Amino acid sequence: MKKILLAFSTVFIITSCQGQSLLSEKNNFTKQDSLRGSITPEREWWDLIYYHLDVEVKPENKFISGKNTIQYKVIKPHQVMQIDLQEPMQITKILQNGKALKVKHEGNAHFIHLEKKQKIGNVNSLEVYFKGYPREAVRAPWDGGFSWKKDKNGNHFIATSNQGLGASVWWPNKDHMYDEVDSMLISVTNPKGLINVSNGRLRKLEEKETTVTSHWFVNNPINNYGVNINIGDYVNFSEKYDGEKGELDMDYWVLKDNLKKAKEHFKDAPKMMKAFEHWFGPYPFYEDSFKLVEVPYLGMEHQSSVTYGNQYKKGYLGNDLSGTGWGLKFDFIIIHEAGHEWFANNITNKDIADMWIHEGFTAYSESLFLDYYYGKKASSDYVIGTRANIQNDKPLIGKYNVNNEGSSDMYYKGANMLHTLRQLIEDDEKWREILRGLNSEFYHQTVTTKQIEDYISQESGIDLTEFFNQYLRDIKIPTLEYKIENGELKYRWTKIVEGFDMPIQIEIGDKTEWLFPKAEWKTKPIDTDDIQLDRDFYVDSKKI
Repeated sequence: MKKILLAFSTVFIITSCQGQSLLSEKNNFTKQDSLRGSITPEREWWDLIYYHLDVEVKPENKFISGKNTIQYKVIKPHQVMQIDLQEPMQITKILQNGKALKVKHEGNAHFIHLEKKQKIGNVNSLEVYFKGYPREAVRAPWDGGFSWKKDKNGNHFIATSNQGLGASVWWPNKDHMYDEVDSMLISVTNPKGLINVSNGRLRKLEEKETTVTSHWFVNNPINNYGVNINIGDYVNFSEKYDGEKGELDMDYWVLKDNLKKAKEHFKDAPKMMKAFEHWFGPYPFYEDSFKLVEVPYLGMEHQSSVTYGNQYKKGYLGNDLSGTGWGLKFDFIIIHEAGHEWFANNITNKDIADMWIHEGFTAYSESLFLDYYYGKKASSDYVIGTRANIQNDKPLIGKYNVNNEGSSDMYYKGANMLHTLRQLIEDDEKWREILRGLNSEFYHQTVTTKQIEDYISQESGIDLTEFFNQYLRDIKIPTLEYKIENGELKYRWTKIVEGFDMPIQIEIGDKTEWLFPKAEWKTKPIDTDDIQLDRDFYVDSKKI
């Protein structure tokens, strides 16, 4: 997920647990940005198949070490492979077929010179050994890395979070969103008396004299930033959910002292599952189960291992981001972060510039949760209330190939764009079919903005080219300029991109009608001065 600066009545949203990282603030990009954010020749020739990440965590020293076994398929002849690991972490050696390979280090990118001929269709593997003192998160999850904390009983309480910053902040991998590993084993060794919870399902625990190693297996494709370690004095409780694809295991891992309140508070989780399966289709990771894991920071959408730190409060740390009261009907972190299982983990942006796909749809999911349980008015009240958080400072889409996010408006401007789109489609069942269709059409895939735009245009039967250009690629909010003279309503769109001609509903007296404004003035007979724009459209108006 992802930075909310709280200053109610002005809630200013900045990165993933709402908010946006400092990555988006950069204007001058370096070669390191390109190596991190682009599909380089040293990345494109091989397809990820499998990781076995095997790491030992030493909390007393804030030190980790281990190896990542990388299995890949050759899709193009090449002899140099790029692997990413950020300083101060170090790669100590790389082996293929038992032989040490030469590596050229260029900042956070490491170029491995392979001796074995890489032939198209071959499936090969190598082992990357690493160690170091990983970057410590200053303000997780927005300033990511390792959170080295202790619970109130003095036990180590440790977690990772690294969206935007990159998983390579602590483990070596192909750190670009476009290529997700097909499956993964995560083995974590930590001091005895604590347990690690990671993604997927627990296969086994291996106890030694002073340590315990947990082995978690992920059956489904997973993005790098979704991979996590969570170490604590955990207890587990679980339930079975009767979902669209059958029985779903829902597991909850919380600190021992919080077990009683978690059992009551986490009732929002099955409620979330019921609402989101209705709107978005089956939970995308039945094979890997669904987990909520308590952590010492606010939370994030790690796939099948959603992290939770909202202090067992409704809303966002007890606050309503919409200012309407509806935001206190649910635990924000449970609903928002779990919504990312569909939009971020199932459907994943290929380039972080398109992160609005993750955050716009997921911010919108908050209102759909309300819609399911409290109706359309509650849903509309909530999403419209979040407009107060929109800055319109820069476009929602960032710069491509340099690991750059767009505006933090990707959250609630994105949500209000989608809410507006729902009005254009009119038929709520059709809208639901489109949301479910996205999760079916792009199941377990990485996508571009264009793919999402094209799909919605095709399925809605509406050419939405200018609509998306307006809301995704421009900062102006369409303004309906109008005047009433001699029994005529004169109206037009201003502050629009070329070709924008979105229809809009208005109330004229006690009647609801559609207007079809363009950049040029249009007229309509009218017998009243009582005109109101439909509040569900994210637009401005100006009477002249």
